[in-house]
Amino acid sequence: MRVSIPFVIIFIVMILVKLPSDHYYPVLFFMSALVFHGGRKDIPFLKKVFEKSWRAVVVLESALIYTVLLMGNIHYKLEEAGLALYILIVGFAFFFPKTNINPALKWNFVSNQLFEWKSFLRNNSWLAMAGYGIVLASSYHPGSLIVAGVFLMDYVSDIYEPYENKEMFEMYFKKFSLKEKIRKNSLFFNVLLLPVYVFFLIINPQDSLYLLYYFAFMNLYFLLIISRKYRLYHYKEKRGYYNISVYIEYIFCSLTVIPALLVLKNDIKKAEQNIRTYVGD
Repeated sequence: MRVSIPFVIIFIVMILVKLPSDHYYPVLFFMSALVFHGGRKDIPFLKKVFEKSWRAVVVLESALIYTVLLMGNIHYKLEEAGLALYILIVGFAFFFPKTNINPALKWNFVSNQLFEWKSFLRNNSWLAMAGYGIVLASSYHPGSLIVAGVFLMDYVSDIYEPYENKEMFEMYFKKFSLKEKIRKNSLFFNVLLLPVYVFFLIINPQDSLYLLYYFAFMNLYFLLIISRKYRLYHYKEKRGYYNISVYIEYIFCSLTVIPALLVLKNDIKKAEQNIRTYVGD
């Protein structure tokens, strides 16, 4: 799910959308290959299977993804920038995700109340930073803004899929209400997106209505994911069984806005009832 559906959506859109300059395509596609490379966890396996040639396999896979994106776009014409980035892809053989995250990247500035984000960032530091770069780059065009948003929400859904244990759950909601949790998490989420909002307004001031729609879409999906987690929470389960059907349903609801509001109202009500069964009134 992390790769398939969002990747196909972005690939199809990139075939159809014509960007203001050809120089944008190589950078955007290179960053897509970088996100794939940053998220891979099969390096130890490749070392065992291919032994001496595993670095070549790493480069070949990333170069293939980059080439498919580059050549698949009907508007792009091959030029120096596109070819030059192949040199950087060679560097992927020497820069790859480590089994143990760099201890310097502890993300201690993130509040403990945002424990889902803190855990995700600690376990996916390089992927998160590369993905954030793509989200920032998406602000140059309304089409890329929406498409990158759709792609991003799959990862955000994964942040809220794991369930905390019963003791942590009870301790948290004895101090804070569901509305307080939603408020703090939504604030953090929008602070992360604030540079995207600002860059888009600077680059595309005439398309400010797109930004309003983007803001509504992103926040509605985000709220649906949080409310779903606590509507379904059960102390015997470890995860929320997020899957492609949930992704498609929530994307559709958020894009059409009104259905999302109706689902959200019902989910929050049920989530609060579920929380009371563990914590009490």
